[in-house]
Amino acid sequence: MGVLPVPAEVRAILLDIEGTTTPISFVQETLFPYIKDNVKEYLRTHWEEEECQRDVRLLRKQAQEDSSLDGAVLIPLESGSGEEELEQLIQAVVDNVYWQMSLDRKSTALKQLQGHMWRAAYATGHIKGEIFEDVVPAIRKWREAGMKVYIYSSGSIEAQKLLFGYSTEGDILELFDGHFDTKIGPKVESESYRKIAATIGCATNNILFLTDVPREASAAEEADTHVAVVTRPGNAGLTDDEKSYYSLISSFTELFMPSST
Repeated sequence: MGVLPVPAEVRAILLDIEGTTTPISFVQETLFPYIKDNVKEYLRTHWEEEECQRDVRLLRKQAQEDSSLDGAVLIPLESGSGEEELEQLIQAVVDNVYWQMSLDRKSTALKQLQGHMWRAAYATGHIKGEIFEDVVPAIRKWREAGMKVYIYSSGSIEAQKLLFGYSTEGDILELFDGHFDTKIGPKVESESYRKIAATIGCATNNILFLTDVPREASAAEEADTHVAVVTRPGNAGLTDDEKSYYSLISSFTELFMPSST
């Protein structure tokens, strides 16, 4: 096992989720299939609820913005003319969701509906957030060493809190000092890391960012944030140049805290 010393000026550790705290397979084989398998029934069950109607309105607005894209699925307005029309309308929403997911879209509209569906699934025990076994013990040690710990993921903050609140390790939300999603900015843009540092109240070089994606690591590094690339089972392979350039860890236990001396 390798050891990566944490630079002495680091005061906060910023964590990606997919491929870092959580197996990529959990997202690809559990979370996304749940949406595809259950979205029609979810819409039928919750259609009259205001939250569901807000989700549909947002999806309809997004569909209008996407109308020029190949394969885009428009969502018509409801005229209230019966069950058959309602079924056609629900099917249009389902088709739109499938189309967005097939392109791995990160639209707020899609993320909002997915978040609400996952909330119901977590609360009923249909889904538990999968966490690598080294994550919780390591974070507890980091916090004992005086580190702040934050999450930065393309998934919404609500989805993040569900994953960690209903995890295989129980409710571990207390381990995190805050959450960031792409509302602060894209993970591949350096300005996002400057904004996170400003929000936390520290300099960018007081942060260590752990991610499995070299493009994200590069953006963080451009902002003078310390980075390490996490190599978990199932993660995308790295080029030889990436392997030689970045600090690599395969487990959180490989981080060595300055106060551990």
